[in-house]
Amino acid sequence: MTNLKKTDPSPGAALRAARKEQGLSLRALSARIGMPFSTLSKLENGKMSMTYDYLGRLAQGLGVDISLLVSGAPPPSRPAAVGRRSVARAGQWPSTASERHLHYYPAAELRGKLMVPIIVDVTAHTVEEMGGMVRHAGEEYLHVLTGRMELHSDLYEPLPLNEGDSVYFDSAMAHAYVRVGDEPCRVLSVCAGEGIQRLAQSAGENLRSTPPPAENPKPAHE
Repeated sequence: MTNLKKTDPSPGAALRAARKEQGLSLRALSARIGMPFSTLSKLENGKMSMTYDYLGRLAQGLGVDISLLVSGAPPPSRPAAVGRRSVARAGQWPSTASERHLHYYPAAELRGKLMVPIIVDVTAHTVEEMGGMVRHAGEEYLHVLTGRMELHSDLYEPLPLNEGDSVYFDSAMAHAYVRVGDEPCRVLSVCAGEGIQRLAQSAGENLRSTPPPAENPKPAHE
């Protein structure tokens, strides 16, 4: 098992330690997970935000828990003030994009949250397209806002979920969101656990503030 030094200051340093312990060069890891060498280098050196999507692919490729890759970061401190709140207006969510999903982070500015809400546009149609399943310490609540999807895991058969359906599950179980059909699928995922808090804090540093695309865009010929 990978053992990281307590002095590791960031997810990038934790990634470097996990990679080196397995004797992998950046180029070898790049080839293994299909991620550009330049992207890996930026992630390790803290020049690019370590998003949930990136961490999922890296954890899958290295065969480790996502929380291990963010364990080098210091735990976020809770603010002393009581009664803090964050209001997110419709469609005004900071976001991060990847080849597989588009993530929106309501309340991204709040540090040390007990829960991390994420709105996800599910685009992958297979687990293979997702790059494999991911796991992270904690628990997760998933509610389908629009469209249809399946929740794949390493312990259960694929779970079909339609608009309005929800499921609460142990996110240490390897899992993946897979879209069913061609209609847009958007879900609300609420994650809890120390590892996901650190991830949200890291990802929140470079989020975009542009509005999300329409859920049902008109075809170009109309």
